[in-house]
Amino acid sequence: MLRALPLLALLAACAQGPTLDQRLSTFVGRTEGDLVAALGVPVRVHEADGRRFLLFEQRRTVPVAPPSPFLGYGPGPWGPSLGYWPSVPSVAELRCEQTFAIRNGRVETFTYRGEGC
Repeated sequence: MLRALPLLALLAACAQGPTLDQRLSTFVGRTEGDLVAALGVPVRVHEADGRRFLLFEQRRTVPVAPPSPFLGYGPGPWGPSLGYWPSVPSVAELRCEQTFAIRNGRVETFTYRGEGC
């Protein structure tokens, strides 16, 4: 049984899939056309110092747990009363910006930022 634990840990790590760094690093060295074919048209393009910077943006909406409902004693329309106000569920938008630096038509480096990365 003790020999199976390292194997199970390895399988669990593999089941999670590659990290964002690992996925984006597969584009380093590939052409700008390959990058656009895989990720779509960039949101912005900027050129500086002989390089092109392509910005891609991903957005996703996730549910946010509502706060606990409020149960309290307070003023009512006809005097003091016991009140209950249920919580309203909400959503949040998470963004991830990925910027690729292109030099001589090939992806040189990448960066990313955002709470949705």
